[in-house]
Amino acid sequence: MSDPSSTTLPPLLQAGAPPRQGPDAPTWSETLTRLRYRYWPDHWVGEILSKRWTETAIPVILLLAVLIASGQLLPNFYSMAVLADTLRQAGEVGFVVLGLALVMIVGGIDLSVGSIFALTNFSALMMMHVLKWPVPAAVLGTLVTGALLGGINGVLIGYLRLRAFLTTLITLIIFRSLYEILSLRYSTEIAGNLPDSAWWDFLGGGTFLEIPSVAWVYAVVAIAGHLMLTRLRWGWHVMAIGGSRRSAYNCGIAVRRTVALSYVGSGVLTAVGGCFFASRLATAGADIGVGMEVLVLTAAVLGGISLGGGRGSVTKALVGTLVVLLITNGLTSLSAPGGVTRMVLAGILIAAAAIDVRWLKNRHRIISKVYVSPTYLRLPAAPDCSAQAHSAWAVNNKLRDVELIGLGRIEAPEDVILDRDNHLYAGSRHGDIIRFKAPDYQEMEVFAHIGGQPLGMAFDRDWNLLVCVGGMGLYKVTPQREVHCVTDETNRSWASINDDSRLRLADDLDIAPDGRIFFSEATTRYEMHEWPVDGLEARGNGRIVCHDPRDGSTRTLLRRLKFPNGISVASDGQSILFAETWGCCVKRYWFDGPRQGQVEVVLDNLPGYPDNINLASDGHYWMALVGMRAPAYDLAMRMPGFRRRMAKRVPVDEWLFPNINTGCVLKFSERGEVLETLWDLGGENHPMITSMREHRGYLYLGGISNNRIGRYKLPDAKADFAHYEQRWEQH
Repeated sequence: MSDPSSTTLPPLLQAGAPPRQGPDAPTWSETLTRLRYRYWPDHWVGEILSKRWTETAIPVILLLAVLIASGQLLPNFYSMAVLADTLRQAGEVGFVVLGLALVMIVGGIDLSVGSIFALTNFSALMMMHVLKWPVPAAVLGTLVTGALLGGINGVLIGYLRLRAFLTTLITLIIFRSLYEILSLRYSTEIAGNLPDSAWWDFLGGGTFLEIPSVAWVYAVVAIAGHLMLTRLRWGWHVMAIGGSRRSAYNCGIAVRRTVALSYVGSGVLTAVGGCFFASRLATAGADIGVGMEVLVLTAAVLGGISLGGGRGSVTKALVGTLVVLLITNGLTSLSAPGGVTRMVLAGILIAAAAIDVRWLKNRHRIISKVYVSPTYLRLPAAPDCSAQAHSAWAVNNKLRDVELIGLGRIEAPEDVILDRDNHLYAGSRHGDIIRFKAPDYQEMEVFAHIGGQPLGMAFDRDWNLLVCVGGMGLYKVTPQREVHCVTDETNRSWASINDDSRLRLADDLDIAPDGRIFFSEATTRYEMHEWPVDGLEARGNGRIVCHDPRDGSTRTLLRRLKFPNGISVASDGQSILFAETWGCCVKRYWFDGPRQGQVEVVLDNLPGYPDNINLASDGHYWMALVGMRAPAYDLAMRMPGFRRRMAKRVPVDEWLFPNINTGCVLKFSERGEVLETLWDLGGENHPMITSMREHRGYLYLGGISNNRIGRYKLPDAKADFAHYEQRWEQH
């Protein structure tokens, strides 16, 4: 497959191309600018920062720094004995951090985790040392104790809707008081009765492959927690509630129950840590769990668990746990007083909270300033379109008297198409396919509701209506009005930072004789409502995709195209014509035959931005120009630094965007000859034209910014021509 950017012009276009010397020749400064913006991947910065995993980058860097510093300051830090002891403590504390992280993600807080840890530790010791329960029963009883204690918080906060901070502060005091009463009563009996159980001893001090047992259990629980938060519906509900509780409620999520269960889960995870702690130390001292809430809260916030809810992961909880544990153990090994350790933790907590709040507040602003990454694009001077121009581009007023269909009753009909009964179909911005009934097109109805913005459309041989839907992919509407998703993803590029497997902006399509569907995706970086920003970048974020209904596969054929838009299968049935909107050109790609994989330019240096392409009755092609080029914007395309500063400093509604207020329709041949142009000089009927469809002597016009469909009587067209009949007969 050849690179479209390196394809040479056909002889016809080379003859009329502007010379390399003279005012159109790039200067040395422009050449250096082009090379700098072509080979330096500025857009990667914004894409990397927009990834959720980058939020863990700073804690991970801090963890590496702490590991290096610990290795330098502490003797034998990297020995297996020290590392095993560190992992053992990290596992016990890590379970508590996981529990608190779950509560924080759902939008709450739990200050009672230290007291719950102490009570579950006491519960495990009581069942094993005093009641002489077997290990499985004791572990299960400890987990039930943690669930009950967490359930108390869950009922008060989830169902009774009490304030989480105040409620858990009160339960902290209550649970701590209960622990002190019980430990005072039974501590002597617990200390005097040691269980004789190899399994219990293995929980506390056993290893497998020189790794402590608690670390293995923690790894299993962490993986399960990650899958729950990222792959299961309950985890999505937790994230949604933390992000916006009211919105989650309006979406039908059981908010109260989910919040309550999150506190139950926190209690169970804390009980797991308490169980391992009890089996290792077998003590019910008065200081168990004292100050633990500060330790685990610092670990959670430092790892990147948001105090505002809706943001967090198991990885962040693990990283935060290791950082805090290494710091506290390091200070203890250096004989630092307990007060100093607590002050250091408090300082880390304040700093982490400040960073969390500031980053959460400014993250989208920072990303928006660096994500838009303009590149260099030099277009030759546009052709002369004045009325005095002696060429097919000379402006006229042929579209002045266009008949209007559905005026004020339809919004954003980007593409139009007609069926075998001459009914007219168009999309609307409300996510509907609207049908105007022949012959007068006065009666209209909603043919199907899809949900997204319908763009390009085409009928297959079975009269299924194939539709490109912005933000959703390729859909099919059957004659019975049933809506089905054909495909919403393609193969991912190995060099892409963003997940480009999802179809963000499927634009236009056509169907090959063997049923393969070729469609354009205008941009892989921006959503439907952000499509003008892609023009500001001029980077080449689009691609051509093929879906084969015979085996259900979808694959990308061409990449790095400048907003590929209109598509039409060529007369040979082995190639397609496609328009690059921001490149102001039309190219041809062979998907079959002896020239398979090759690309050539058919039309270059258009005076406007090309959109949809459709077959004409004489075998040539109609194409819409959605807007016309302007010297100021062409100049700005050669100044990526200017556009970058504009994107950073100027509000979006004041950016310099392509002129899409005046358009035209042109007819061209496969050899690149412009045969005819149709203009509406006053812009009264169709100021913006995105599509046209010839059908039985008329040209039907659509525009994504219009509130009407136009019908223009073609003087010399075949009165019996229908697009689908011509296509199927041709192949």
